[in-house]
Amino acid sequence: KLNKKSRAGLSNILTELSANYELHLLSGDNDSEKEFYKPYFEESNMEFRKSPQEKLDYVRELQKNGKSVMMIGDGLNDAGALKQSNVGVAICDNIYSFTPASDVILNADYFNKLKQFQDDGREAILLIGDYTARIGDPSGRSDLRPELTESEVSENAKTYLEQAFRIIDPNKTTVRRNSEWFTKMDFAEALSLSRKMTVARMLERDDFEKRFKNNQPISMVEFMYPLIQGYDSVVLESDVEIGGSDQLFNMLGGRTLQKDKGVDPQAVLTMPLLVGLDGSKKMSKSYDNYIAFNDSSKDIFGKTMSISDETMWDYYKLLLVRDTEEIEELKKNHPMETKKKLAEELTALFYSSSIAESEKNSFSSVFTQRENPDEMDSYSISELLRSDESPSVLNILNNSNIFESKGQIRRLIQQGAIKIDGQKVMKSEDIITLEKADSAVVVKAGKKIFFRVVS
Repeated sequence: KLNKKSRAGLSNILTELSANYELHLLSGDNDSEKEFYKPYFEESNMEFRKSPQEKLDYVRELQKNGKSVMMIGDGLNDAGALKQSNVGVAICDNIYSFTPASDVILNADYFNKLKQFQDDGREAILLIGDYTARIGDPSGRSDLRPELTESEVSENAKTYLEQAFRIIDPNKTTVRRNSEWFTKMDFAEALSLSRKMTVARMLERDDFEKRFKNNQPISMVEFMYPLIQGYDSVVLESDVEIGGSDQLFNMLGGRTLQKDKGVDPQAVLTMPLLVGLDGSKKMSKSYDNYIAFNDSSKDIFGKTMSISDETMWDYYKLLLVRDTEEIEELKKNHPMETKKKLAEELTALFYSSSIAESEKNSFSSVFTQRENPDEMDSYSISELLRSDESPSVLNILNNSNIFESKGQIRRLIQQGAIKIDGQKVMKSEDIITLEKADSAVVVKAGKKIFFRVVS
């Protein structure tokens, strides 16, 4: 077991890597911790008290012996060796202190967003991949994505900027669309671009490798996607590209194309993927497990409260940028109160503190104190019934168009999840009676659905 000074997760990473790769340890420190590392490194492959130059020479010697070297380092003393390596990965606690010699930058504790680059005076380019969206990124896919039309892509992109500018400063942002250059690229140029990467290199990608082994189709267009995305970096002359961890292969493609053009390759900043509301898959509109920036304050608060206690800590870390010590302190509190705090802070990001507090109070009154919400939709009973229908619970709920089917309503009734003015409905044939002209009843279905039926 690694000592407490080692980075979180290092033990698991070394175990996985040692199963398939030859591992070497280069350290500028003394060998006092040598015993800790013996389970992961051959003793002959551990070197201590190494200077920066000695680390660089060590990497060169491995390469002379026909080895491809990926080096992982966390200090400026590793800069020369990182630059010499085939792939250099810098682990850092602050993205403003990373070494420019690295190919990939992995933030050890959290990942600063584009806004933080803006605040630090950097030029931020928000690229809308309206052209590449027609292909569909194969990252993380086990099947062929359906082809989208130009109109479908345009419809999907309508709210992109509106949502993005709720976080980043529009006055400090340059918006580009990659259709600007790809619609002008002719077939000969596309073929020339395809020469920049081999099929063997593409099949190293985990998604493609699995599909190839399982005899699942991989289209030539999908093979082109990393090159097409990489070409964006060439056109934009980017110094740093920020993307999800599933985009690493594509973003490194940008470095390859920049090197081919004879320009300094971009650094790559990868960010972890946020788990969706289901607690298992990445947050995505495709999986319908997402919170949108333009959701109502009620939905942002309510959706956040629906996540599991375990998932909550990822949201604190990645969305609210809480460090490990702060999260450990939060874990000492009751999970429900901690989750309410999370939901309140996330709601306040997009609205205001007063609105967020109001949503918290509303949530508490409805779900904790079992009260009805102050605001809910109202339906006239005459709107919900045809002339030949009886005012049964089944007919009224079905005609509200809130539920998927009568079958779903019957199941909810069987589960005791339908209440009229606080009383459980026992039968779908039960009649809703409104005796007075101005009378009303409140229908509650499950924990989240409330509406009023008025005479």
